[in-house]
Amino acid sequence: MKKAVFIAIFACIIVIIGTGCRGTKTEITPDIASSDETLFNLGEQFVKKDPEKARVYFRQVIDSFPKSFFAQRAKLSIADSYYDKGDEGSMIIAASEYREFIILFPLSPSASYAQYQLGMTFFRKALPPGRDQTKTKQALAEFKKVVTNFPRSEQVADSRKQILECEERLAGHNLTIGVHYYKVYALKASTIRLTEILTEYPYFSKMDKVYYYLGDSYFRWNKFEEATPFLRKLITDYPESKYSKRATKRLQEIEKKQDVK
Repeated sequence: MKKAVFIAIFACIIVIIGTGCRGTKTEITPDIASSDETLFNLGEQFVKKDPEKARVYFRQVIDSFPKSFFAQRAKLSIADSYYDKGDEGSMIIAASEYREFIILFPLSPSASYAQYQLGMTFFRKALPPGRDQTKTKQALAEFKKVVTNFPRSEQVADSRKQILECEERLAGHNLTIGVHYYKVYALKASTIRLTEILTEYPYFSKMDKVYYYLGDSYFRWNKFEEATPFLRKLITDYPESKYSKRATKRLQEIEKKQDVK
């Protein structure tokens, strides 16, 4: 009976929705509106050439058939359509759509994909080291959720790679700031920044540079006992590094100072 009423209503009304500035219209007739699969397929048909029109069909699937399998696919397709557009505003909407999908369909096989894509919405707009790293941190948090919440999903391997990339950027950012503090003799600040790299980002690719500037910060601060382990670690682990010779020289200076005492 409810279905008959539903069809009757749509038989009297044709949904006409304007899409974009071109003045084109999307018509959803009763026969189309009565089928979740038909609506979804029409959305897929237009998603590349006319995303706005496609979203009209996708949203109709979600509104009319919220428990349908195609409602899940439609929700993801809407999110993907914004993600593919790539601009800042679209990424914000895409992130919201992916997050809502995870809330609505937490047990869906596609939830891990939505979680990974959520991380990518931040990662794609992250700034290079030396600039604001808010989006990098947001991306890192979302990628870690893939590994934690969906450990057997296909997205885990890619998420681990993205985690390493995010940590590389964050470590590089800290290194840039730490070296700056070192150069202006803000030695307490430089040791704090550089030590954070050791504790938070142990796989950083420029760890030899971190060891040197951390050790030399302590050296300049006249804290020779704190400087020595980092300088020795540099020489032992990175004997071919350009910083290794500098570290050796610093250790020799420390030995002379200690002999004087």
